[in-house]
Amino acid sequence: MAKSSSARVDLNSVFQGAATQFRGLNVSQPGQWPALPKLAAFLAVAVAVVVLGWFAVVLDANDELEAERAKEPTLKQSYRDKLVQAVNLGELRKQKLLVEEYVIQLEKQLPGKAEMDALLSDINQAGLGRGLQFELFRPGQVAVKDYYAELPIELKVSGRFHDIGAFAADVANLSRIVTLHDLSISASKAGSDVLSMDATARTYRYLDPEEVETIRKGAAARKSKSGAQK
Repeated sequence: MAKSSSARVDLNSVFQGAATQFRGLNVSQPGQWPALPKLAAFLAVAVAVVVLGWFAVVLDANDELEAERAKEPTLKQSYRDKLVQAVNLGELRKQKLLVEEYVIQLEKQLPGKAEMDALLSDINQAGLGRGLQFELFRPGQVAVKDYYAELPIELKVSGRFHDIGAFAADVANLSRIVTLHDLSISASKAGSDVLSMDATARTYRYLDPEEVETIRKGAAARKSKSGAQK
């Protein structure tokens, strides 16, 4: 019993001594605090740092993790698509070759700058060969695109209905690409079987290397100027 009482007294004295160290602390001068308050303050700061680190680092990392998880279905679908392409790579290469051959064939149907006069003559001869009368045959302004140039030609021909139809078919069957647009057919004279057709024929030609280079330099200059203005 004496030992128990002695231990209780010692613990009480310890707690009283610890409580004494926390009394009368000067908050503005923590360096003069006793050891126990200093230790308690250090532990409080450490816990605060850990909590702030959790919110500042761990939660941000968790948000990034959730964002990456959200991308997972899209990445899986992309992987499946690429896997299908890899399995069919041989077939895709064959299709690519076929498309390239088709493009080459189309390019062959585009005349060069030097061949345009001959093509205009072919269009004119197609109409004369069907007995049509040209009332208007006027080439317009060439419109230069990225890889080709387009030449519109205003046409007005008169003749019988079947001859006009045959002329349109002959133009479509020329070795070079010529398309007819904005067709308008009307009667030339009342009570006559002669009709008049207004249309715009458009023919196309490929650009010479010099023209392609000029377009490329112009696009680069415009891009550079736009970047400088920004």
